[in-house]
Amino acid sequence: MRIALFGLLLIVIAPAMAQIYKYTDDKGNTVFTNQPPEGVEANAVDLPPANTVNIKTPDAPPPLANEQRSEGQQQPYRTLAIGGIPDEQALRANSGTFVVNAQLDPPLKQGHQIRFLLDGVPQAEPSTTTALQLTNVDRGTHLLEVQVLSGGQVVQQAEEQFTVQRVHTSSPARR
Repeated sequence: MRIALFGLLLIVIAPAMAQIYKYTDDKGNTVFTNQPPEGVEANAVDLPPANTVNIKTPDAPPPLANEQRSEGQQQPYRTLAIGGIPDEQALRANSGTFVVNAQLDPPLKQGHQIRFLLDGVPQAEPSTTTALQLTNVDRGTHLLEVQVLSGGQVVQQAEEQFTVQRVHTSSPARR
């Protein structure tokens, strides 16, 4: 069984080798090898050409619905992101208090205001301040949104999902 498995393995990796030889050993087992043994008649194995796949780089996906804009309408900021939240990690905040900020490029324009929403609930009145301290946020997964407003209308927004990690009240670490 092992010899057959080994032989099959050699056939599979054969394209990487120069030549494969087949012979029968003294116990009657068929053996495949890349070096013919001395004193034993070994036959060269002709293998079919290896399978190949033409890899084509896929086309870029179409923009998402919220990224599509009518002709001539552009977002006022090249980038709008949320800072203060770690990427792909839980945010450790034992009291549930931490600071987040809106990262804009270019800076906030005249007449625009920032509004932060945590799980869909506004956290403060819209203002020109790009940072906000969130207080007593429960542990678990949350959605934070930052919106740029002009005349009360949302002109651009960004969102980020994150997880807050807090020490449980009955944890030995709190004693």
